[in-house]
Amino acid sequence: MATAAFPICSVESDHSDVQQQHTRSRYDGVEIVTINERNRFQSDGQVDDEATFNGIIGSSPALKFVLADVKRVAPTDSTVLVLGETGTGKELIAKAIHNLSSRRRSPFVKVNCAAIPFDLLESELFGHEKGAFTGAISQKIGRFEMADTGTLFLDEIGDLPLALQPKLLRVLQEQEFERLGSGRTHRINVRLIAATHRDLIEMVARNRFRADLYYRLNVFPIELPPLRERSEDIPQLISHFVKDFARRMCKSIRLIPPETMAAFTSYSWPGNVRELQNLIERAVIRSNDGVLPNPVPTSFAQTLASPQKATSPRSTSGTLSDYTRSFILRTLEDTGWVIGGPDGAAARLGLPRTSLITKMKKLGVSRPKNRNVISSLVEETETGMQWQSATQVDVSEAS
Repeated sequence: MATAAFPICSVESDHSDVQQQHTRSRYDGVEIVTINERNRFQSDGQVDDEATFNGIIGSSPALKFVLADVKRVAPTDSTVLVLGETGTGKELIAKAIHNLSSRRRSPFVKVNCAAIPFDLLESELFGHEKGAFTGAISQKIGRFEMADTGTLFLDEIGDLPLALQPKLLRVLQEQEFERLGSGRTHRINVRLIAATHRDLIEMVARNRFRADLYYRLNVFPIELPPLRERSEDIPQLISHFVKDFARRMCKSIRLIPPETMAAFTSYSWPGNVRELQNLIERAVIRSNDGVLPNPVPTSFAQTLASPQKATSPRSTSGTLSDYTRSFILRTLEDTGWVIGGPDGAAARLGLPRTSLITKMKKLGVSRPKNRNVISSLVEETETGMQWQSATQVDVSEAS
């Protein structure tokens, strides 16, 4: 089977129709298997965008739409809410907004609201005076003060405790706050960018997130597409990560076999770009003789390799749909068929609740009347057998 390299150099865009022939070429010693298709080459402007957007790789329409929104909102001081699944690159988007703004020479300060204990988060954000609480042996400057005249990025804003949300709302509205243990008001000039993978609307409905704070944050929302919705970017991302890790590890990767590339492009990537990056790093570590091994999870690789049962054209389902259905069923079983909430299936899968419900309807997944039959349903989907819900959703349409 012939192969072709995925170029990341700057040449004129090819606007011809999709070509189904295969060719062979190389770039920087890395041979990558793909098919020549429309817009496979980057334009000069696209290369400039890569430098501007600092590590955001891809040229799919979904990503271009996001970057266009970034360019629109960056010159303003408006609050931005970045939404997307885990691993989609929300921090990179926040940095791009800062770098394209008039504040780019001022600090870019980031805080992960989920990584700091509740009793320390208020001090981390707003600072404290000496003696404000036990252990406060000196004055501390908070992140809002550090970001004065610049940008503050609050990651995982959905994990911000309810008790702190009124104070954050006041800072956004008034641009002023007090340190812990102090009655002095500090005025600041900070642009806020917040990000979350959670469904804030659902959290508001369940009184787990303040409605007034949500509307204050949701001035300009930017929703990042998951990697499975921009699969045309996967070869370019692979090329980038392979060369990066090969350079760091002083290894030479000359070939990515066709079956390895097929596994990459067929996988659903629940962990998105972060998962892709980690699997590429693992593959480079395990590589021998300049050949990149297949790092895709074994269960999925076996599903790809297993022969499909003979079925009628109407009942045939793709292996990716089988794998996705099986994965969703197992997660629902583990959570007792609880979809929403912090411990629900949607949170475990890194999806908004509404997105998971849509996928369940598309794949014909509904809660069985007898929960004891769940395991048998999972086994059927893993072996490629068709299972339909009581609504009899056509699997051929779902896939």
